[in-house]
This record gives sequence, C-alpha cells and structure tokens, in this order.
Amino acid sequence: MPVGFGVLGPVTAWDDAGEPVDLKGPRHRAVLARLVAARGRVVPVGQIVDDLWDDPPAGAVGAVRTFVAALRRRLEPRRPPREAARLLVTEGPGYALRADPGAVDAWRFEDTVSAVADALPRAALDRLDEALGWWRGPAYADFDQPWAHTERSRLDQIRLTAVERRAEALLALDRAADAVPDLDAHVAAYPWREDGWALLASALYRAGRQADALAVLRRARELLRDQLGLDPGPRLRRLETDLLRQAEPEPTGAARVWADTAAAYERSVVPGARARLESTVGLLRSLAVTGPGGLEAARDQREAAITAAEQLGDPEFTARVIGGYDVPAIWTRSDDPAQAARVVAAAQRALAGLGPDAPEATRARLLATVAIESRGTVSPGPAQSAREAEAIARRVADPALLAQALNGVYMQTFQRAGLAPQRDAVGVELVALAARHGLATVEILGHLIRVQARSALADFTTADAHADAADRLAARHESPLVGVFTGGYRAMRTAATGAYPDAEAAYRSWATGLAGCGMPGVERGLLPLALLCLRVWHDRPADFPADTDWGPYAPWARPLVLLATDRRDEAARALRRTPTPPRDLLQEALWCLTGRAAVALGDRDATLRARDALVPAAGEVAGAGSGLLTAGPVAAHLDRLDAALEGSGDRG
Repeated sequence: MPVGFGVLGPVTAWDDAGEPVDLKGPRHRAVLARLVAARGRVVPVGQIVDDLWDDPPAGAVGAVRTFVAALRRRLEPRRPPREAARLLVTEGPGYALRADPGAVDAWRFEDTVSAVADALPRAALDRLDEALGWWRGPAYADFDQPWAHTERSRLDQIRLTAVERRAEALLALDRAADAVPDLDAHVAAYPWREDGWALLASALYRAGRQADALAVLRRARELLRDQLGLDPGPRLRRLETDLLRQAEPEPTGAARVWADTAAAYERSVVPGARARLESTVGLLRSLAVTGPGGLEAARDQREAAITAAEQLGDPEFTARVIGGYDVPAIWTRSDDPAQAARVVAAAQRALAGLGPDAPEATRARLLATVAIESRGTVSPGPAQSAREAEAIARRVADPALLAQALNGVYMQTFQRAGLAPQRDAVGVELVALAARHGLATVEILGHLIRVQARSALADFTTADAHADAADRLAARHESPLVGVFTGGYRAMRTAATGAYPDAEAAYRSWATGLAGCGMPGVERGLLPLALLCLRVWHDRPADFPADTDWGPYAPWARPLVLLATDRRDEAARALRRTPTPPRDLLQEALWCLTGRAAVALGDRDATLRARDALVPAAGEVAGAGSGLLTAGPVAAHLDRLDAALEGSGDRG
C-alpha cells in the first residue's frame, strides 16, 4: 500500500504496511495538514508560517523547513539521502503534497461523493456507507486556525450531502425504515437543511407512519420560522400536500412516461403471450448495461426466459429469445461458466431444430451466441460458429447482426498468444459500423476492444483516445459499467509507463470500485493478480497475506507466492500442477508468471512450455491486452526464459 493520510478526524498518516507514522510534534502535523488542505497545490512558505503562528517568531521560515525535512524522513524512510522527495515536494516558493488522490481520506471522500451522483442506488449506497465510515471525528480535529475552520466547514457540507444521498439510495431501494434513524439524527443536528426534513418525512410515510411524517413537517416549519425566520420551501410544502392526500408524490417526466407505458402494457398484453417473453428479452438487454444490479438481474432472468421459450416447443421462437440478448461482451472470462454452458446448449438445440425455411439472421444470432458464450474454450467449434455468423451477417447486410457476429469473432481470437492485431481490426470495424448506424453500445464495445489491443501493442496514445471516447459515450448513454474497464485501463497505463509505487496506488484506487460491480469474472482475484504481475515485472517478491483471495487465478499465483516464503518444494509441486492458461485476455500474463516460477525453480519443461507459448507475442506487452493489468514486455520475459534454457543447454 502507498503511504496514506487521514484528516477526517485527528491528522495522521499510515505507512505502506498500514501502521501509524510518528509525525512528531503538533507543528509537524500542522504543516502536513495544511498541505493536505491545499489538495496538491503549492503553499508558499510564507503562507505556511502565517497559518501556523498568530505571531510568527524569528526563524519561523527555517523552522518550517526543519518540519518538512523531518516529515520527509518519516514518510519516505527508505528514500536514498540525495534522492528528491516524492511526497512532500519543494516547488517554487513553497511545498506541495503529491499524494495519490486515493491515499488521502478527505480527497477520496470528496471524489466518492461526487462520483455517486450518477450511480445506481445499490452501488451508491455501498460506496457512501464505505465513505462515511472513513470519518473518525471532526475534520482536522487537532487544529483551530482559520484555514482549518474553512476546510472543516467545507468537508462537513460534503458529508451532509453524503448522508442525504445515502438516504435517497435507501428510499430508492424500498428500505425506508432503515433510513429513518440516521435522518432523525441528521435533522436534529442540522435543522436548516430542508432536504433532510423532506427525506425524513418521505421515509416515515413510506414506512407506514403517516402521522409521524406529518408531525415531522410541522416541526420543520416551526424550527425554520423560529430559528431562521423562514417559511418552508416549495419542496416541503408540496410534500405536505401529498401526504395529506395520502398519495406518493406523482411521477413526472421520464418516470411518468415509464409508469403510463408499463400500465398500458399490463392492460393490453395478456399474461403468457409470446410477445411478453420476446419483449422481456429486449428489456433484459437494456437492463444489462445499466449497472451492477441490472447486469445481475438480466443474467439471472435471461436463463429463465430461455427455459420458458423452450417449453413452448417452437425452435424458431426459442432462437429469437436466445439471439435477442445481444449484449456486447468485452471480458473473456465468463461471469458464470455453468450458466454460459447451458445457454450454449440451448442455442445448439435451437440450431438443430430450425427448419430449412428459418431466416438466415435467426441462425446467425444463434451462432454468434455460441461464439460469445464459449469464450475461453479451445475447441474449434465456437470459432467456426463465429465465422459462419459473420458471413451470414455480411450477406444479409444487417448492421446490428454484424456487430453481434463480430463480437463473437472477437471472443474467438485467443487461440494462441500474440493476436492483438486481429482483435484491433475487429475493434476498428465495430467503431466504424456503430458510428454509421447509431449503435451506441456497439461503439463503446469497439472502443474498449481497441483500448485492449493498442495497449498490448504499447500504443498508449491511441488507447487513451479510445478510453476517453468510451467514457464520453458511457456518460451520454448511461452505461456506468464502462468505467470499470476505462478506470482499470488508466491504472494499467500507470503500471506500464509510470513508477512502481504510483502503479500499486493506481491499482488499489481502481479496485475500490470493483466490489459489487456485478461481474465476478472481473471482480474476484484481479487486484492481487495485477499486483503480482507488477511485482514480477519489477523483480519484487510475491509477498502477499496468507488470506489473499486469488479467485480463479490461484493456480498461476501459488508457485510464486510459495517461493516468496522459501517453500521451494511446495512451489515446485504447485508449478507441476499449474494448468495451461485459458485462451483469453490474460493468457500472456499467466504464461509469464508460470515462466518466472519455472526459471526460479529450474523446471526446464515448464520453462520450455512458457517460452514456446509466448514467442508469438514477442512484440506485445504481457497482459496489457486485457486493458487492466500488465507484467511488462513479453520480450523481457523471453530473454529471461532463453537465458535459463541456454544455461541448461535446452534451448529448443
């Protein structure tokens, strides 16, 4: 972990092992706190002097410099004597704190509260619960100077906003009763915040406590009038009217359109009609790109829809239900391999049952589904399905169908290492196709594929442009899951082009947003794998806590982790059990880990296997094709493998 700083309570710092750093006296902590408050900006020495003393003594400037020097020794104890400081830097007339945004609790808190404004309720609640837990007391609790008052007040306002956004998330999740206790305390402490009163009244009403809700609104009116001389604002007045009418506030705008349309659909389409099932697939397709909760729900309900369709005994209808779920797929490790296998089996049954007069497009969608859901397999069947689907789509000139088929082609370009150029060509066509035909989610997919492919080829300038384009489209079309991949790309880019400590910090900062992202294939085990690849590249030991959750990547991590604790015999046995990496975006990185363990253990067979697998990717950056992690240039790993083989006389 990087050095961490805390100001949401008494000012403190933690070292890279999570232990408190002795910051010495109150003036030392005051200097650090003042630089934290500046959020990376330079604070002139003269300003620091004025902020530390009401009546600065003679030699105050020299004292500040002494404080900074002492802080540098405490915060970077392993920095060589003549090497420039990296955290507390001298710049122009003063000093600045150059910490990663995620390393300072106040900076991290502010960024989190800002980010959840566009998040879905479940994700917003989880992130706000975590962020509010970072508070250990009043911000800058040790200090009473004007600068501390200003910053404390500013952070308090952000905290109050976070409390109210948390309550909004609970209400959106139908957990009104859970919101009441904290809101009650909130309005008691901050009676001038009308949003707090409105949320409390709404929560009480939705929890079945109408009388209490009306009493809260009366109490708000009295406090606002008696303490501030103000009448309640329009939100409170309108809410009171709604509660007296025993009605929820009426939906407006998009919410009203949705409610009216859903009611009309319920009235017009009879239960059990095929139209309901087929239109449900369209809804699931939209739901899958809305965020973690939507993705999980869509994944669960998709299989139920397929089962219901098969029960009708009409292969062509079943084919439409299966193929209609054309959600773009960017990650090559299935979130639920067992479910994916069942979807493939259903698609193959539907293919077998299609009559000679079935539309070509229907067949192509099934073939594309087989190719996409068979990601990571080694059999030639799915790749053939992808190419057949592509040929049909080009023949019938259906842009959406071609996009789905090309997604299948992409998923089947992992037969060996070193195929980033082929995937890049798929991404180029998808971006162009989507731009011509207004296919927003397809265009995002194309940009993300190009982020991956150009990263594998060390072309980070082009990858940057595609990551930015994907983010712009995601914001415009409300696709929050895109940020998981673009955020991971930027962490990986730091790893590929920046200093080691910055890379670890970037990975850890990115990983805070993975929990609950709805993609187990991305969420579980990827952070430790990224850190392991980074340490292997930089020749650092694989010293990880014993309880590290490696997820599906444990077989490739275990030999190196055992070596780091001098358990060579166990490591050798683990290496012999290490399987061939799956044919996916991480195969080059996993081969590099296997190769490094093989060299360290003198296992010539494993060394040869790793070398032979990696040779086709000699010009690529290992793992960077995932867009999320990297083990450094493949060529450097090949050099090490070749040297080991030459030393043993076994180079083939």
